[in-house]
Amino acid sequence: MNYVFSFLLGIIQGLTEFLPISSSGHLQIINHFFNFLKESEDNFMLTIILHFATCMSTIIIFKKKIKHILFNAIEFKKNSSHTFLYFIFISMIPAVIVGFFLDHVIKLLFSGNIFLIGLMLLFNSIILLIADNFKGGEKNLNTLRAFLIGVSQAIGIIPGISRSGITISTSILLGIRRTEASTFSFLMVIPLIIGSVIKSIIDQENFNFNIDFSILFVGFFGAFFTGIIACKWMLHVVENFKLKYFSFYCIIIGVIALNFG
Repeated sequence: MNYVFSFLLGIIQGLTEFLPISSSGHLQIINHFFNFLKESEDNFMLTIILHFATCMSTIIIFKKKIKHILFNAIEFKKNSSHTFLYFIFISMIPAVIVGFFLDHVIKLLFSGNIFLIGLMLLFNSIILLIADNFKGGEKNLNTLRAFLIGVSQAIGIIPGISRSGITISTSILLGIRRTEASTFSFLMVIPLIIGSVIKSIIDQENFNFNIDFSILFVGFFGAFFTGIIACKWMLHVVENFKLKYFSFYCIIIGVIALNFG
């Protein structure tokens, strides 16, 4: 692993984590052609660092919202922050179940299988296109809607399906305002990323700290700052009915994956 490799992976992670084009799908397709994702301690650590970087990007973008929620949450009297955190918890349930019990099955099925990933990218493009042409509504989150958005987040674990894309699209199709849909989508993933990182560290049998951390920092830098830009861009895209452009992009990449799969 070198600085260029780390920085490029950081940029890819930062962009594809927030834009509705599937980060895992893109990494699998790129790896199919260049074979750069080899099992190693260095790559494991880099993966952890990149996910942490995009998590930090989300926290920076929504720092005022997060601060407001946390400060209000410590009050004993029930308020909107308690309700929002409850919806976050409900939305986590499907992804936690899939992550613990089906994650290995998904990895086994899709690892290196870019034909299936191509199909999922085409499915992703259809979802984005439908949501972009849906006017939306003025409905608020409730338990059922939060759970359904959580189900879509669990589906987003599949490579080729964008987590942000499918959760925002599901929210819009459920009648939730576009701004609220994108905000909820990005905030609901923070505890999952933190939990996923902790689980990955626990599952790692042999942890070697004899790694060049300057290379990891370069990857963090690339993912963090690219993530901030991509997150802001995605908020603009959702609000201005521009998901269709990413739908067209997914069709192109999906067709390429099908041809080489």
